[in-house]
Amino acid sequence: MEEKEGILKENFFEYYNLGLSTFEDKKYNSATTLFFKAIIALCDIYILRKEGRIPTSHADRFRLAEEKFGEIYLIIDRDFPFYQDSYTKKLDKEAAELIKNDIEKIRKILGIWKGW
Repeated sequence: MEEKEGILKENFFEYYNLGLSTFEDKKYNSATTLFFKAIIALCDIYILRKEGRIPTSHADRFRLAEEKFGEIYLIIDRDFPFYQDSYTKKLDKEAAELIKNDIEKIRKILGIWKGW
């Protein structure tokens, strides 16, 4: 389990740091995608800690979050359409910033990412 969590943490930082970089470069579609992936990595760390497993798909993750982690579910459910839109639409700074700010909200809710 420790190894899986370590990989998820590495993935989180990769997505988050690349998201910050692309956000600064005004590449908001890429930033939105990367920030959402960072959110999912945080959620997966939390689920791994609480449930002893990593979700196998977005559907599995969303179902579990809705059943057991309602506050998290509301955020990822709201943010997921932005992630989906990043494939077919041109997103703006506000969309990317919303997802970026949700990383901090989720970190606080889950009580993780401190002292990593």
